[in-house]
Amino acid sequence: APADLNNLPVEGVMPPLSGATTWINSPPLTREQLRGKVVVVDFWTYSCINCLRALPYVRAWAEKYKDQGLVVIGVHTPEFAFEKSEANVREAVARLGVAYPVAMDNDFAVWRAFKNQYWPAHYFIDGQGRIRHHHFGEGDYDGSERVIQQLLKEAGAADVASDLVQVQAQGAEAAADMAQLASPETYIGYARAENFRSPGGFARDAVKTYGPAALQLNDWSLAGSWRVTREHAALTAPGGRLAFRFKARDLHLVMGPGQGDAGVRFRVRIDGAAPGSDAGSDIDAQGLGRIDRQRLYQLIRQAGPVGERTFEIEFLDPGVQVFAFTFG
Repeated sequence: APADLNNLPVEGVMPPLSGATTWINSPPLTREQLRGKVVVVDFWTYSCINCLRALPYVRAWAEKYKDQGLVVIGVHTPEFAFEKSEANVREAVARLGVAYPVAMDNDFAVWRAFKNQYWPAHYFIDGQGRIRHHHFGEGDYDGSERVIQQLLKEAGAADVASDLVQVQAQGAEAAADMAQLASPETYIGYARAENFRSPGGFARDAVKTYGPAALQLNDWSLAGSWRVTREHAALTAPGGRLAFRFKARDLHLVMGPGQGDAGVRFRVRIDGAAPGSDAGSDIDAQGLGRIDRQRLYQLIRQAGPVGERTFEIEFLDPGVQVFAFTFG
């Protein structure tokens, strides 16, 4: 949190938003229209676990202070190609309960204008259009809300609340258990993959029958017939499997059906057994689930002590595309 809320520095002038490719929940907004308003610009993308865990606070701020002059703008800058789809983003905005304006930044124009480098990133802009504070990543939500309150007072808002939002986040939006988190975000596509242990490594952009491997902590493997591209692995025959040796309370997988595929059924096992009470919000206690769209799926939320476990997912239908593991 800033040491002196009464003397927040001027970090620069708010860049234009004109590079946005599409606006959702709002007509296009300009710096000139926003003059006199306090603005929070939230850089996010809908399959990013860090963004999802910050989202309950951003939603709460937008609702709590909207009548006192706060405008929240979610700048949706895509990490994966499927996040450039307007249909996908509109569905995610509705599913996640995002009611404030969202600017799709498919060309990274707004990202570059802010010289941003992080998902999520929050920029706090005063009524004169000046950036007065920023925060990168998750956390310090209380400090960020105090900045909002201060900037609203400076802009002349009356009776600005001094209490802080209380968030009860559910599912993948719940805060990570950082004390027990020992597994990093891990990409499946060969451009950024690490710790892949199937024998022979990747056959880049070609179909290959992969075999399982012995896994140490944070190693992973494929089994079955897959085509691995720069960004994802695509299953070309039913029965393919993906395994990961992890240590974390939560395990998520970013995945989706391939082009034209209906739903892809899958089964999750943890240490060879059905997850039971350790099932995440997107599967049942038997480990069964269905991939309906391109998004982040919460597959494991451990109910008890967290140790090293082996996760395996078996896809009962072909066509799935798998992008990244994240943990919490």
